[in-house]
Amino acid sequence: QHYFIQSNLSPYVLIPMGNEHSLPHNLVLTTQFSEEELRRLGRRFKKLDIDKNGTISVDEFMSLPELQQNPLVRRVIDLFDTDRNGEIDFKEFVQGLSQFTVKGADKESKLKFAFKVYDIDQDGYISNGELFQVLKMMVGTNLKDVQLQQIVDKTILIADTDGDGKISFEEFSAMVGTNTDFHNRMVVDI
Repeated sequence: QHYFIQSNLSPYVLIPMGNEHSLPHNLVLTTQFSEEELRRLGRRFKKLDIDKNGTISVDEFMSLPELQQNPLVRRVIDLFDTDRNGEIDFKEFVQGLSQFTVKGADKESKLKFAFKVYDIDQDGYISNGELFQVLKMMVGTNLKDVQLQQIVDKTILIADTDGDGKISFEEFSAMVGTNTDFHNRMVVDI
């Protein structure tokens, strides 16, 4: 059994305390998770926190075989890391995952998250170069750079309805949001 308590290592660190659980009230209020789901997430977080410092590093995330094969895991970790310290604390972990629950984020929130994966410089647009970088992460060496650039150029041409050479969130939503399966694919079991 563990309590979630604040410490200087992380805003929420799992500390063995006894038979009862105590959860930060604001996580129950600000996420779509129940107290039981937060406890389960706490156990998963603790398992991932190999060095027991109260945060999860990229290397600790990458210790999971199922994530080692995901080419976008580093981008997702970057987006979860809201304080930009290079590691994920429990609050960031829970708030990041809350976007992927069935009862969690709505379709627009999931679209915004997906958009941020591509908007590497966070300027509110997906440039040709950013789209190329993210797609390159996804396809690896399966396509030659020339082939990939052709796909990027065609995608920008189709999605860029205002002709400014980049994809805005609205243009991204119009292109991706019409996919009825999109919302269902961005769900994880807790």
